[in-house]
Amino acid sequence: MVFTAIGALALTGCGDDGGSKDKTDDGAATGGSSKPSVTLPKLDGEKISVAAVWTGPEQANFTKVLDEFEARTGATVTFVPAQDPIVNFLGTKIAGGQPPDVAMIPQVGAIQQAVAKKWAKPVGAEAKAQLSKNYAKVWQDLGAVDGTQYGVYFKAANKSLVWYNAKAFENAGASEPKTWKDFIATAETVSASGVTPVSVGGADGWTLTDWFENIYLSQAGPEKYDQLAAHEIKWTDPSVKDALTTLAELFGKPALISGGADGALQTEFPVSVTQTFTGGDQPKGAMVFEGDFVSVNIAQTEAKIGTDAKVFPFPAVGADSPVVTGGDAAVALKDGKGAQALLTWLASTDAAKIWAEAGGFISPNKALDAAAYPNDVQRKIAEALIAAGDDVRFDMSDQAPQSFGGTPGKGEWKTLQDFLKNPKDIAGTQAKLESDAAKAWTS
Repeated sequence: MVFTAIGALALTGCGDDGGSKDKTDDGAATGGSSKPSVTLPKLDGEKISVAAVWTGPEQANFTKVLDEFEARTGATVTFVPAQDPIVNFLGTKIAGGQPPDVAMIPQVGAIQQAVAKKWAKPVGAEAKAQLSKNYAKVWQDLGAVDGTQYGVYFKAANKSLVWYNAKAFENAGASEPKTWKDFIATAETVSASGVTPVSVGGADGWTLTDWFENIYLSQAGPEKYDQLAAHEIKWTDPSVKDALTTLAELFGKPALISGGADGALQTEFPVSVTQTFTGGDQPKGAMVFEGDFVSVNIAQTEAKIGTDAKVFPFPAVGADSPVVTGGDAAVALKDGKGAQALLTWLASTDAAKIWAEAGGFISPNKALDAAAYPNDVQRKIAEALIAAGDDVRFDMSDQAPQSFGGTPGKGEWKTLQDFLKNPKDIAGTQAKLESDAAKAWTS
């Protein structure tokens, strides 16, 4: 999938939808909107709990979605803060006899584990009808296991973007790079101006998997990407060596990374963003790579998107710039009318519209009017995602068993953190990745 150029687009600030709206008798928001796109049951007095790893602005925006569900159904919904790895968190809750009704699961592999452990409940007819109407087949398939639908993908992400401090670029005389070679040259130009060019949130191993996946998809191509994602080829394959060699062109130059390797490994993802957009034209890093959700963290600074903070597609290593997507799926862990009604709601256009208007969100719902997004960049990113249809390539580590692709301090996360520290050891990195992957796929 080729990502359309968005770097030159004018951006406006992200904002909410302007506060509360009048409600109709059935709880649907009016405010000039058309009639509700989904019919929900009355659930007066019913209590529903939803677990998710979201915090801060993401949790606050998801709560707006849950509030509208409450208004329409009469149910009471409680948000349960979860931790990564979410399968372990859910296992503890289930062992204690207190599973949430619904969990927002951020990895395909974790959905498969929840099904294998017989925790997950199949999606009901009403939610499936919404999925069939509103989603491309690829998003339905990602939430299915052996032909049975278990997950409703609510939140998607374009994880192939580089955000940059416009003033730092201007002072350095740097321009937006289109290729990996240009990206490294741009980093050197920014470095020569006295600003460290790249901020890396290496304390969170998932950011490093995203670096690898974007390079791999662009360099090796979609077919190889699918094979490696399914462990149909080994991590000792020459294509993995090529991608790690390319990544080492950045990781092997500590002067290009804020704090060097040691500093990056102590920098969590939110800080990697905020330190890029604080300090005026002397930030700790001039660029930060990550998805559209970076806008949520930029909003925690004084930087304005479109003037102080700009964005360009991940540079092409091969013929095309890559687009790697991620997403969070709602999975019912309890039988019951409430859990199924919530899945139906989250599969609807009305639910997607609420968070889209609040910003920091991309929906895989193809029926959502792109006008709901608060700025041109998010609108174009969403349109590109929908236009890709079934050609979307989902985050590779999120497709893996969680022990390999989604556990802090283990598997791919830990090995790529070690690689950031010692990018010369490409063969050793490949061997460790393959060893961990082989165990994960056979356990």
